[in-house]
Amino acid sequence: MTGVRRVLGIDPGLTRCGVGVVDVDPMRRGTLVHVGVIRTPPDAPIGERLAAVAAGIRAVIAEHEPDAVAVERVFAQQNTHTVMGTAQASGVALLIAAEHGLPAATHTPSEVKAAVTGYGSADKKQVQAMIARILRLDAPPQPADAADALAIALCHAWRGSGAAGAAGGGEAQTPAQKAWADAERVARTYIRARA
Repeated sequence: MTGVRRVLGIDPGLTRCGVGVVDVDPMRRGTLVHVGVIRTPPDAPIGERLAAVAAGIRAVIAEHEPDAVAVERVFAQQNTHTVMGTAQASGVALLIAAEHGLPAATHTPSEVKAAVTGYGSADKKQVQAMIARILRLDAPPQPADAADALAIALCHAWRGSGAAGAAGGGEAQTPAQKAWADAERVARTYIRARA
């Protein structure tokens, strides 16, 4: 199919790193290519865990040959240990994308939720249900990390097609596009405030 864009979405984590690959056509229809979770034992040394995450991401890229990589942007959490591991896994994912010459981007959780549900504060069950609907799956992907990776991939593919900027072209925004634009505005404000 001409114009199909294949995106690898990554929900970074050390214990569970979600990976999802989708094909999105010019009409914004998504098709599931691959979904999975790279797991590492919590008691293993950090270097071994990061190496396992890297090997898993490299294997997905080698098998499915995505056009782009999208990674969930890390935000500060109360649990410093968790956010450190997530940030390290995120860095590994971005490094591997660069090694393969793939364009990479990060998206905030609220951007991703707004893209797939129309609501930037949707919960995990709402995201899973919408992913199943968008990709025409019999059941929501499990665990939540897998569904999140697919949501990140769809968010990126749709953003690249100009979906988020529809209002700029003189067209009225859908509620989902408006929520997405609002989420991006909030994220940009937050990032500027933290800089």
